[in-house]
Amino acid sequence: MTTAESANLTTMNQISSIILPEPTLRRLPWYLAYVEILQKMRIEFVSSTQISRALSVDASQIAKDLSFLNIKGKTRIGYEVNTLGETLADFLGFSRSHKAYMIGCGSLGEALIRDSGLSKYGLEIIAGFDIDPAAVGRQDLGVPIYHIDRIYEIMEKNPASIGILAVPSEVAQESADIAIGAGVKAIWNFTPYRVKVAEGIVMANTSIYAHLALIFNRLNSIDR
Repeated sequence: MTTAESANLTTMNQISSIILPEPTLRRLPWYLAYVEILQKMRIEFVSSTQISRALSVDASQIAKDLSFLNIKGKTRIGYEVNTLGETLADFLGFSRSHKAYMIGCGSLGEALIRDSGLSKYGLEIIAGFDIDPAAVGRQDLGVPIYHIDRIYEIMEKNPASIGILAVPSEVAQESADIAIGAGVKAIWNFTPYRVKVAEGIVMANTSIYAHLALIFNRLNSIDR
């Protein structure tokens, strides 16, 4: 490794360790998605004003968000698209592989296992767990599906750091506890139930039902 490469690696490691405000962290994937579109169009530079117009985010906010990552644009030119994309993907963890277990392999769990977009952004679902005999042992999803009772055994053989919950609400907390007990360090919860985790466990809730309720509520207000 050259001195320049070593210095760059050190800088990227320092950037990756930054804890950003959550609103900023939520916006960064928007910027990356837009940058990926620009890369396909072979556009070399983009300004915060152009990003602002595309994403309806204030240009000054974009510049502030990117400054957390030590990304600076050039006067009258903007940001170098490829560098911006690489830095965003690295910071967000999308350029590295993260192994995960799918807890609950019904319709939603199956869809997430089959979603190739998740692997594109660094999430590798390596096994699924369920209690339904119709799900356990399935061979058509590309990953093995085990009974949840085997999660400790499988963790020793093929460990994962993330547990993705797609189970009924009434067993959400129990399922999270089992996954954490087996050794996962993060829970991505797709159930409507807000599970509780101990300090030191990463927790993210993605409630499609909450957003569906928001859509219905807004539609009702429009129709009145």
